[in-house]
Amino acid sequence: MTTLNVLISGAGIAGPVLAFFLSQAGHKVTIIERSPTPRLGGQSVDIRGHGISLVRRMGVEAAVRSHITNEKGMMFVDDLNRNKGAFPVGDGKGFTSEVEIMRGHLASVFYDATKDDVEYVFGECVKTIKEDTDGVEVEFENGLPSRRVDVLVGCDGLGSRTRKLAFGSEISNAAINDLGLWSCFYTIPYQPEDDGWARWFLLPLRRSILFRPDNKKISRPSLSCMPEDDRFDKVMKADVNTQKALWTELFSDLTWKKDRLLDGLQQTDEFYMQKVAQIKLPNGWSKGRITLVGDAGYSPSQVTGMGTTLAIVGAYILAGELSKNTDDVPAALQAYQIGMKDFVDRAQKLPPGVPWILHPKSAWGIWLAHLIFGFVSWSGLANLFGGEPPASGMDLPEYIFREEIQS
Repeated sequence: MTTLNVLISGAGIAGPVLAFFLSQAGHKVTIIERSPTPRLGGQSVDIRGHGISLVRRMGVEAAVRSHITNEKGMMFVDDLNRNKGAFPVGDGKGFTSEVEIMRGHLASVFYDATKDDVEYVFGECVKTIKEDTDGVEVEFENGLPSRRVDVLVGCDGLGSRTRKLAFGSEISNAAINDLGLWSCFYTIPYQPEDDGWARWFLLPLRRSILFRPDNKKISRPSLSCMPEDDRFDKVMKADVNTQKALWTELFSDLTWKKDRLLDGLQQTDEFYMQKVAQIKLPNGWSKGRITLVGDAGYSPSQVTGMGTTLAIVGAYILAGELSKNTDDVPAALQAYQIGMKDFVDRAQKLPPGVPWILHPKSAWGIWLAHLIFGFVSWSGLANLFGGEPPASGMDLPEYIFREEIQS
């Protein structure tokens, strides 16, 4: 078997998982990351179905479970904090999965599992790429000497630079399927009233608040809005204080937990905002010796709860196909794409009415949404409402790597 020299851009979730399996197969792997240090922030993410089985196969299940948020489920509430529909954690088909973990904690577990076998370079990113039939010549932005690799993999998220360089800005930008939704995420101190249930509060004018626990340490609100103007696009280029000011203005009429949420927004040092979107490349996410994994190539958006599972499964399948066919990298990348396509298509299918039903325009729309959520919760028809997330909706291929550790 030929030993491949693989360069991965992005040290979040997909990159380290891919590196783990490639290094298990004996390949040489380098991960570059734009951030100067491992990024430990971020929102709560779900691991479902095959994602859990692959975490187990990596030997890190115990470490992952030691960081779970212990979220009890999701509850829709009114401004008096009354339950309008509750969905307890269960079999992975609801709002809260069995394994709910902060993105930064998960990334840290994957980093620790790979740092001894993989070269990590922080504070670096790809500047230019030049591909030929035998490899990819990569030039870097911040001083790392240029190098030639057999495979370049972009695991660098929704705004992937690798995607833009490989496919061109026009195709890359056209692949962003904007859902019309913006969210900001931040942290506030934990209080005893935070009982382990995530709470979703709806406001008129297509706004909502999702309030999630983090294992009785801190609490993590997120504010969301479906605006009818371009203020959010403009403020993305501004400083954090300007961004916070916009969110504070938009939620100034808040009645539910107002002081705690808005004062906490001003005081937090852990804040970021983002556009909610899917990535759909019309001709696939592989090109020659360059490919994409996770949000960079096929983001399903945060509203599906499938992004992390897709990233883990995609990384595993790519590592397997490359290890099966080291002498024909383009063929291996096409096999990876074919193997993931149906899984990606199903994961990107949004539940009926999403995200609109979660962001009504009027008080009447909120009343109707509460009525629907209450009925679905009471009747036990949650699966009919949202459909089963396809976290195990494929036959996971079996690849031969070196023997994995059992957790």
